[in-house]
Amino acid sequence: MWALIEPLLPPWPERSPGPRPVSDRLCLQGILFVLHNDIAWQLLPLELGFGSGQTCWRRLGRWQKAGVFDQLHQVLLAELNA
Repeated sequence: MWALIEPLLPPWPERSPGPRPVSDRLCLQGILFVLHNDIAWQLLPLELGFGSGQTCWRRLGRWQKAGVFDQLHQVLLAELNA
């Protein structure tokens, strides 16, 4: 699944302050963990290594704004029809 999602993700902004400490893949895992377990973002355990709930929530918003999930939907439909 990651091979389908990764090319759809927007590049990290050049002027973004500070380093990007959590990889996109780990953030996606954190997002899926929160949604699957139906927990609040702030309850995402840091020990899992997905970053903070706020980090994952911000990344989710950035990806939604970039249309990543709409594109992923189209890619998955194309895969199913192939």
